Amino acid sequence: QVQLVESGGGLVQAGGSLRLSCAASGRTFTFSSYTMGWFRQAPGKEREFVAAIRWSGGSTYYADSVKGRFTISRDNAKNTMYLQMNSLKPEDTAVYYCAGGPAHRVVELTTPTQYDYWGQGTQVTVSS
Repeated sequence: QVQLVESGGGLVQAGGSLRLSCAASGRTFTFSSYTMGWFRQAPGKEREFVAAIRWSGGSTYYADSVKGRFTISRDNAKNTMYLQMNSLKPEDTAVYYCAGGPAHRVVELTTPTQYDYWGQGTQVTVSS
């Protein structure tokens, strides 16, 4: 059983910053062998890819809409992934989910079905 728990969401004004965390745990879970990603879902919209990071942290990927503003990172020693969000815009308002999947199986990083495990989500609201 793998658990992913997000934290760090909240209400922020446009132009502000937030840092999301995703803590992973599980009896047989090896965080360092998992590809991890962030997705978000706004009301009435489909879940969309935000960013992903390979097992070693050496390769990162971003949606065009967040490139240059968001930074994904991970600390394998702490079984934790982060999403630093700067220059936030009202259109970034959504529930943010972290997701994880075995590195050898996650090929299409932007596709939600590639990931086996999901957190419960954390709300990010950006006011104009």
